[in-house]
Amino acid sequence: MRHTDRANTLSPTLNRLQSVRPLVHCLTNEVVQEITANVLLAAGASPAMVVGKEEAYDFAQLASALLINLGTPYPERLESMRLAIAGAKAANRPWVLDPVAAGATRWRDQLMQEFLALRPTVIRGNASEIRALAGLSSSGKGVDAADSTESAIEAAKALSYEWGSVVFITGAVDRIVEGDRVEDVAGGVELTTLVVGTGCALSALTAAYVAVAPTPFEGAKAAALHTKLAAEEAFKTAKAPGSFHAHFIDALFSIAQTLKESA
Repeated sequence: MRHTDRANTLSPTLNRLQSVRPLVHCLTNEVVQEITANVLLAAGASPAMVVGKEEAYDFAQLASALLINLGTPYPERLESMRLAIAGAKAANRPWVLDPVAAGATRWRDQLMQEFLALRPTVIRGNASEIRALAGLSSSGKGVDAADSTESAIEAAKALSYEWGSVVFITGAVDRIVEGDRVEDVAGGVELTTLVVGTGCALSALTAAYVAVAPTPFEGAKAAALHTKLAAEEAFKTAKAPGSFHAHFIDALFSIAQTLKESA
């Protein structure tokens, strides 16, 4: 799909996001909070990093969508996550699970299975994480994927059927999976993988889009399109990770503004 075609496909959902400015309740890991908040703001959503267990349930009901990122789990944060999911489900809010480093340790994998059983609206992970979630062997190394998104499609289908979730596999070619339905979103640049937090921030952006899109599938697709286009735009002027970080956020914003003005 050409750049113009991808932008035209994205435009209606992005304009809806800009109009609604969904509030995304992010329970994410400490490494990525800054880029996560800035990505949401640049796209036109509103971030909130409310982590206290005393208010997690109530705040999840106020928010438009919830992100659960299992990158740095520990007992108190996990309790807040469980409460936030309960609040989101009680208010019929969508929630996105980011299974960071699935397959790395037995304890982490047990947590992943617990959170899968709570039926996330969308599961967003790299191919190695998605394969590990489905109980398949993977070549992942910590948070880094070493498997192709194509190799994770059958695992994604199995997860989708078992838990009723849309599965968003990210990589050189993103794959959005719901049951037997699979849609590819190509593009982007490899440099994105050298900026910490881009994947985690994408999960938050997915939550924002799912909050306003007609379906979770379309929301995941919009998030994929927006980030692929922004990465390509950023790479026109930034050829190293440090500058790419700033240009990527700028590109998310400029794409949103351009499509808003052309609507």
